Amino acid sequence: MRRAKISIVGAGNVGATTAHWCAAAELGDIVLLDIPQTEGMPAGKALDLMQSSPIMGFDAKVLGTTQYDDTAGSDVVVITAGIPRKPGMSRDDLLNTNARIVGSVSEEIRRTSPESIVIVVSNPLDAMVQRAQQVTGFSPKKVIGQAGILDTARFRAFLAMELGVSVEDISAMLLGGHGDTMVPLPSCTSVGGIPISRLLAPQRLDEIVQRTRDGGAEIVKLLKTGSAYYAPAAATAQMVEAIVRDKKRLIPCAAYCDKQYGVGGYYVGVPVILGAAGVERIIELELTESERAAFQKSVDAVKDLVAIMDKLTRDT
Repeated sequence: MRRAKISIVGAGNVGATTAHWCAAAELGDIVLLDIPQTEGMPAGKALDLMQSSPIMGFDAKVLGTTQYDDTAGSDVVVITAGIPRKPGMSRDDLLNTNARIVGSVSEEIRRTSPESIVIVVSNPLDAMVQRAQQVTGFSPKKVIGQAGILDTARFRAFLAMELGVSVEDISAMLLGGHGDTMVPLPSCTSVGGIPISRLLAPQRLDEIVQRTRDGGAEIVKLLKTGSAYYAPAAATAQMVEAIVRDKKRLIPCAAYCDKQYGVGGYYVGVPVILGAAGVERIIELELTESERAAFQKSVDAVKDLVAIMDKLTRDT
C-alpha cells in the first residue's frame, strides 16, 4: 500500500513540529520545505528527525528541501509559511506580506500538486486560507484552515485545569474566526456528558472563555521571543490524519461557507466532517440568540479582514 505524501511548507517551529507529529504517527512520507535562503536548514531538520526513527520506532521517510519539485504529487500540503507580527508592524503590513507569501506558495502547489488537499496554518488564518483558495483555484472543500482544533484544545485544557478532570472527558466546540472574536459554545460543552453550565458558574466560565481567546497571546508573552508551536502542530497533524486515513472526524476547521450559517462566501470556523475528500460536510448547529450574535460579529470581522487583503493584493 502506497504511503501518503505529506508536504509541509515552512520549516520553522510549527512546520518542523508538524513534521515530527506526522512522522511519529506514520501518517505518510514527509517533505519539509523552506525558502532557498535557508540553505541546509530543512535538510538538517529532516535528517535529525529521520535519525530519531530507530529510537521511536516509526517508518516514514523525511526529506528536507528548498525545491518545490520535491513536493510534486503530494496528497496533503500544509502551509505554515509567513512572518509573525513584529513591533511597529500594522495589521495591513502583516496581511500584505503574508498574503504575498501564501499566494506565492499556493501558485507552486497548483503547479506541483494539483490534486492535493491544502491545510493553511499561516496567520491571519481566516484571510490566508481564503487567499490560498483564490490562488490555487482548488475546490473550496480541498482548501481548509487550521484554527478551530487548536482553539478548542485550549478551551478543553483550561476547563480540565479548572475542574481537575481528564481532558479526555471534556467535549467542546468553537465557531467563528481565529482570534479575539472566536465563539466558544457553552451549549455544546460538557464534561463526561454533564453540561458545563452545571459545573461552573457563568462568571467563571466567561473568564475561561476569555483566556481561550487570549491563549496565543498568553504564550507569546511568556516565551518573549516566539509563539506557540506544540499545540498548533498537533492540531494540524490531527487534520492530516483525518484526511490520509479517511477518519471522517467531526472537528472545527476554517471551512468555506456560502449558504451555511448565512456566511455568504467566506472561510470561518465551523464544525465539519473531515475525510479523504477534504471537507465532506459542514454541520449547521442550532445556535442560541447570544451565540448567533457573537458568531455574526466574528464573521463580520473576517469579512473586514478579507476586504483589506483583497484591496492590498490588488494594489501591489
